[in-house]
Amino acid sequence: MNKIVKIVLAVIGVVAAILWYNLPGRDVPVSEAIDNGAMNAMFMLMYLLLGIAVAASVLFAIRAYFSNPKSLKKTLMLIVGFAVVVVIAYALSDGDDGTVEAMSSRGVETTTDVVRNIGTGLNVFFFLVIIAVGSMAWGGLKKVISK
Repeated sequence: MNKIVKIVLAVIGVVAAILWYNLPGRDVPVSEAIDNGAMNAMFMLMYLLLGIAVAASVLFAIRAYFSNPKSLKKTLMLIVGFAVVVVIAYALSDGDDGTVEAMSSRGVETTTDVVRNIGTGLNVFFFLVIIAVGSMAWGGLKKVISK
């Protein structure tokens, strides 16, 4: 298996080197460079390798979680906790704060749903920062009290 992986990686490296050599030069206009076959093939190769890397990391992580039931339970609790934070953040955000009108006066067309999603993202970020700072403070306080 290790030899097969090394051979595949060597072939991908040679193909990438050939594609790199065939990339358009600096003097080629952007409109022509976009339609270059070598560039498109290079992007497809990059997407393929990125997909393989993501799939491998996810599969190995899932395999590690299922090999240890304690770890799986802890991970599931963290995922549920994150989902709860997202639901609370979505419930607290609203799109009726005048942002839509302000954005449209600047020439940016948006909807209340977009503003609500942005508010949800900001609320999630703030909640997670508060949780992180609180857990660090709690850990430090516990350490000080126990000594």
